[in-house]
Amino acid sequence: MPWDPFRQLSDEQRRLLNAYQAMLLDFNRRINLISRDADAEAVRMHCLHCLFLTYRRFPPGAVVVDWGTGGGLPAVPLAIACPHIRVIAVDKVEKKVQALRAMIRRLGLANIAARHSLAETFAADTPAECAYSVSRATAPLRDLREWHGRIAQPCARPINADTWRPGVICLKGGDLTDEMASVAGETDIERIELADMDQRLWFRDKAILACAPRA
Repeated sequence: MPWDPFRQLSDEQRRLLNAYQAMLLDFNRRINLISRDADAEAVRMHCLHCLFLTYRRFPPGAVVVDWGTGGGLPAVPLAIACPHIRVIAVDKVEKKVQALRAMIRRLGLANIAARHSLAETFAADTPAECAYSVSRATAPLRDLREWHGRIAQPCARPINADTWRPGVICLKGGDLTDEMASVAGETDIERIELADMDQRLWFRDKAILACAPRA
């Protein structure tokens, strides 16, 4: 049976995710957060795409930075699905950050904060572990690795077989050969094909790239 991230959610998490999808669709009519022609089904697929980041666990207490979050993708679905982590959603466009903050307040999510900043100058303001970065089609892998390297702190939590290794975990599509080659000498890269988990055409060329510093 294909792995379905929606099945991992509680009734309350599903309620929050549905509320977020409705708000994202509403805000998108006024602010370009996702494609202008996105309908309810498209928004649902965007959120499902983000939830594939829960294919493995993040350690309890870990801080996860989402670079170029836009309207909160993948930050908000990840915060809803993983209440045991803290998510910091970073974007350089102030009006997007303001919209995201409004959605976070309405949802009552305490484990996510939105920050208006360039990725190149962002500085984490938390003493907690900042061992993970996530992204959804935001920037080349080399840039993501450099942004993460500036703020990364060691993860003191045990890393098990079902837990992501600290580093960059991103959602990407298309031909990723050159991107992977650009960091291959410095980084351990795992590619997880989403088509192996969901047979729909929407996921055919999409993958998770998990990039951890080479031991």
